[in-house]
Amino acid sequence: MRERRSRDRIILEVLSICIEGENITRIVYRANTNFTTVKSYMEFLIKNGLIEVTQGIPTLYKTTQKGVNVRNRLKKLREELEEIDMGKLNGAR
Repeated sequence: MRERRSRDRIILEVLSICIEGENITRIVYRANTNFTTVKSYMEFLIKNGLIEVTQGIPTLYKTTQKGVNVRNRLKKLREELEEIDMGKLNGAR
C-alpha cells in the first residue's frame, strides 16, 4: 500500500507543477491526485497569494513569486529533514 503524502508535500508538488503555468487537468494528473483534492489545495494557494489564475481557454494556474519562495523553502526543509532521518537510520546522532 502506498504511503499517504503530507499536506506540505502536496503543496510543494502543486507549486512546482505550476511554475510555468498549467491547467487544472494537467495539475491533477501530474500531482497524481483527484480533482476534489486539487481544488481544495488550489483554493488555499490562491487565497494565500501563492498561485495566480489567468482566465482563458483553458484557465491557467501559475506560481507567484511568493509561491516560488515558499516552494524553495519547503524543498530545502524537506531535504534537511531527509538528511536527519537518514542519519537516524545510520545510527548517527
